[in-house]
Amino acid sequence: MLRVFKDLFDSVLVQPREQSEAERLAQLQLAAAVLLVEVMRADADSGPAQQQTRDLVALAEERSRAANDFFQFTSVINDGFEQDEKVRMVESLWRVAYADGVLDAQQNHVISRLAELLHVPHGQYIAAKMHAQEQGG
Repeated sequence: MLRVFKDLFDSVLVQPREQSEAERLAQLQLAAAVLLVEVMRADADSGPAQQQTRDLVALAEERSRAANDFFQFTSVINDGFEQDEKVRMVESLWRVAYADGVLDAQQNHVISRLAELLHVPHGQYIAAKMHAQEQGG
């Protein structure tokens, strides 16, 4: 395990000058993720909730890759969420998009489309975006 951390820190701290900002950011995100996972793994009493979270994320990634459209997911949310919960969902999507400090055009497009499918009015959509941005992601 110490070798994993040494390799990780070497890759983060010893950066070639020609490394792009995106590559540097990806390394920092990976480093943070590894540290978070290590802390999670260090919990001897890792309970069902933590395992359920890991399983849910893995399943969500799998379903996302296999999906042809968003409707199968947004219809479930439309059926199960009240309007204020859908607005909070859109704000959460914005928080994810702003987490790296940069809003990608594709992320903007996807969130716009999702908000439309969730029947979130444009004013609430913009307010959710601004609130997420003000909160720093």
